[in-house]
Amino acid sequence: MKNNLRGFLLPLTAIVAAAPQTQAANKKASQPQTQKPLNIVYIMTDDHTAQAMSCYDKRYTVTPNLDRIAQNGLRFTNSFVANSLSGPSRACMLTGKHSHKNGFTENTTCVFDASQPTFPRYLQDAGYQTALFGKWHLESLPQGFDKWEIVPGQGDYYNPRFIEMNGDTIVRPGYLTHLITDRSIDWLENERDKQKPFCLLIHHKAIHRNWMADTADLELFEDKTFPIPANFYDDYSGRTAAKEQEMSIASPHDMDIIYDLKMYNPNLDTRLKSTYEDFVGRMDPEQKAKWDAFYNPIIEKFYNDSLQGRELAEWKFQRYMRDYLKVVKSLDDNVGRVLKYLEDNDMLKNTLVVYTSDQGFYMGEHGWFDKRFMYEESFRTPLVMMLPEGFDRRGDVTEMVQNIDYAPTFLEIAGVAKPADIQGESLMPLIRGEHPENWRNTLYYHFYEFPAEHMVKRHYGVRDDRYKLIHFYNDIDQWELYNLENDPTEMHNIFGQPGTEDITRSMMVKLRDAQLQYDDPIRFTYPISDSGELVKK
Repeated sequence: MKNNLRGFLLPLTAIVAAAPQTQAANKKASQPQTQKPLNIVYIMTDDHTAQAMSCYDKRYTVTPNLDRIAQNGLRFTNSFVANSLSGPSRACMLTGKHSHKNGFTENTTCVFDASQPTFPRYLQDAGYQTALFGKWHLESLPQGFDKWEIVPGQGDYYNPRFIEMNGDTIVRPGYLTHLITDRSIDWLENERDKQKPFCLLIHHKAIHRNWMADTADLELFEDKTFPIPANFYDDYSGRTAAKEQEMSIASPHDMDIIYDLKMYNPNLDTRLKSTYEDFVGRMDPEQKAKWDAFYNPIIEKFYNDSLQGRELAEWKFQRYMRDYLKVVKSLDDNVGRVLKYLEDNDMLKNTLVVYTSDQGFYMGEHGWFDKRFMYEESFRTPLVMMLPEGFDRRGDVTEMVQNIDYAPTFLEIAGVAKPADIQGESLMPLIRGEHPENWRNTLYYHFYEFPAEHMVKRHYGVRDDRYKLIHFYNDIDQWELYNLENDPTEMHNIFGQPGTEDITRSMMVKLRDAQLQYDDPIRFTYPISDSGELVKK
């Protein structure tokens, strides 16, 4: 079936634009001390938070294959994103630049200019084979890859559509996480030139909303009751922007009882019911029979019980956690399949394996699901790396790193000097076990997508090793300041409180300097002088 891009992708004029002249930037950097060029396997999931990865947090689930990556390499304990939203985060990763520089600030109207320089294109010029399978979500078609197959938009968990390089759209029977892994391993085994180094990007839809598990995993976690976060009933005192969001588990508008929690009722209309019907409608008879056999008894009991208030909110939390973690289980199993293939083919000794997510996610903290905010649960993202021969460091990396750092890291691995316009820093010194004295001590963040789904206000901010300053702007003007040492769950906004003047001044200066350093055109007119003093209005 020939692919009609209308409905999948926005109209494009630059799909077949000539590749930028990247060769001039491909001056050789210092090569890692290995016998031959390293391969790169980069596995990225969607909305997989560190709370649901047992090498970071053992409260909820066990992820043995993901943990194996950390155990045989590095766990980054201060890993963050630049913009906690799927498309923008992916654009930051590909380009090594903040959203305002790569042009993809938000999902609703932006189209990623895939002809711009990206690390896969630079790697191609350096002699690498590059491939991408799975989620792209940038409203354009990939460039800089020798082979790619992507799902349109968010993709479908069951019997998904794939867009191929030749323009065809095909439907592959099965469960998406397995299929992306199948396609990736098939490329490794049968399609690549085994005489050349490669960079393979395995991009999963999992664990994105609405958390539809593989039928083989439906029974998991049904006998487990998860601890409710201490701030599940947050009243958002002193935090107007946090109060006005639409990502509450308790809210019938925000967490849809049919779409999100699968409590299907043909006589009940909800905001996302028809979307759920489309998703379930993709199942074949065998899949649908297993789905119904599992969910129908739960549905019947739910509507008979007629839960209300806190009892309903906590039931929704438990249902959400179970569904989410079932999808994590399938993801972990498939990461294990990739590791086994690399091990069986003697490739781990010469391959850097990276696992991360496009951002973190809320597992009931503040009463929420989803991401977007600069608060810790969504600002952070898991990052673990399995290191090849020649790299002896093991354990934790505590320096603050960001997803704009991945591109320059992969370029240094390939011996390519970092282009001047890349804003991230190579992680190779940290991977080698060094602790550079001039490593960043401040992170910059900027979120743009408002008004939109979940209605999180636009904001930017900075974080250092103790404090975080956030400015919500656009239709609101609110500052938030947190002492992360004393208030790690960010419940107490101390901005403007007596005794915080010096902290505020210091963080204002760091925010000003970060916006100047990264050349962000949306800047606050700071009430501070050039010498760093607060200017009284």
